[in-house]
Amino acid sequence: METEGGITVRRALELPGLRGGLPEVLTCADRLDRTVRWVHAGEAPNIPALLKGGELLLTTGLGIGSRPAEQRAFVRRLADRGIAALVVELGPRFGRLPSAIVEAARAAGLPLVQLHREVPFVAVTEEIHTEIVNGHYALLRRAEEVHRRCTQAVLGGGGVPQVLGILADFAGNPVFLETPDGRLLFAAGPGTGPAGTGPLQVWEGLRGARAARAAPPAGAVLVEVPGGGPGTGSVRARLVLLAVSGPLLTVHRMAAERAAGILAVVLMQARQEEELAARGRGDFLTDLAEGRIAPGDAPAQAGVLGFRPGGDPLLPVVMRLAPESAPSGSWALLARAVAEELAGVGAPVLVGVRPVEGRVPLLLALRPGTTRTALADRVAAALRAGADRAGLERPGDRTPSAVVVGDAGGWEAAGAGLRHAAEAATAAHGLGDRPWWDARRLDIDLLLWRLRDQPDLASFVERSVGPLLEHDRTARPALLPTLEAYLAHAGRKAEAARELHLNRQTLYNRLARIGELLGTDLDDPQSVLALSLALRARRHAG
Repeated sequence: METEGGITVRRALELPGLRGGLPEVLTCADRLDRTVRWVHAGEAPNIPALLKGGELLLTTGLGIGSRPAEQRAFVRRLADRGIAALVVELGPRFGRLPSAIVEAARAAGLPLVQLHREVPFVAVTEEIHTEIVNGHYALLRRAEEVHRRCTQAVLGGGGVPQVLGILADFAGNPVFLETPDGRLLFAAGPGTGPAGTGPLQVWEGLRGARAARAAPPAGAVLVEVPGGGPGTGSVRARLVLLAVSGPLLTVHRMAAERAAGILAVVLMQARQEEELAARGRGDFLTDLAEGRIAPGDAPAQAGVLGFRPGGDPLLPVVMRLAPESAPSGSWALLARAVAEELAGVGAPVLVGVRPVEGRVPLLLALRPGTTRTALADRVAAALRAGADRAGLERPGDRTPSAVVVGDAGGWEAAGAGLRHAAEAATAAHGLGDRPWWDARRLDIDLLLWRLRDQPDLASFVERSVGPLLEHDRTARPALLPTLEAYLAHAGRKAEAARELHLNRQTLYNRLARIGELLGTDLDDPQSVLALSLALRARRHAG
């Protein structure tokens, strides 16, 4: 058993207090390296129920019982509680320990010691407790030394790899930092510093084992790094120490817990710096969109931010997050996740964030051989995956995020393209969930969105479709879905019927009823145009 920071039964018997009692080990001499967590002295028959495990019990045997069955049961209960050892002082109660006690201790694997001389139990307790406290204090000093070295490394400009390297050297085992969902962030092995082949191979083995077993490997130490994600009590990362080269002891866990506190600060600082950088890129893209940066100056400023598209056309993209999602989560994590998702695109990309507006603006280089549609598909998927990883978009959001892609062009058109995409992304909310929207196809919705607070727009909606909405509030079947499908298919009745899973006659009957309610001819192009605009306006006017 682990003995670090405590005292073994063997060491307790060597101390002056118990040594003066001439101790004789009667059973389990091979288990004297058990850890003594505490010392307890007592004579009550129910004393086993008072123990928690790891105690060295001192007694004269008054509570053990006089019958062999009682004695065996008493010893078994002590063994079941997990005590370290039973020490019985011979005297008035026992001149020698009965065979029932000795046999029960041997059968239970419990070290049993008899003292041939009387000793003061108070002095023995004080002596052993002092040793235990001193041992724990020594552990604290070793763990604090690791904490001091980690702090010095961070103050000297080091980061997560240096902290993990110090901890790995101290533990003599590989150390990993992973996300709460098990993705590897950093790794270090003893003597290797930052991640090398050895720890990464161990990690791959660990991941394979996790697929079949949810519990951590035997002997591993897991310590949570606090402070990430929504909520103050959530977990940012997890520190994992694996017992590969040797066992992990109490002092290693203590050192890991102290290192976790430093890592929390380092990650928080990195997150803040990362978010400031992402906001800075978002400010640049917004200034470009609003005309505060001249097209001729934009390439140089973008180059400072690491964006050098060369002479390729620029594709403006804007993601507008759901209003209820935007205040929570981590914008830095979103920007990083999107950049990682887009790493395989093979094109320069500049990603910024605008938390106040709930927007994520981007510029991408449209490389030769890549179509606008194909690149838009990749970007939209990366944006949604990044928002999901950052906790900024969740299933069931009442209004899903909207991704809008503008027209590709040079720096002269990039600002206007970003502005148009940003405005269209705002107007796209409430229009349904699709991977991405083409900004060119949202101009009517953008116009209607700008007029959403005008009383004339509300009056137009009421005049156009008010009777139909009133019908659907009081009668079934609802007819609005039929009108929406009919208009969506540009009056092609066969396609509308297929979408609604209706036979043609039923569709004709419903369209006739709609025409009666609205007093209009659904075959008239002007009437169809007015109804289409009214339904679009209704989405924006509420």
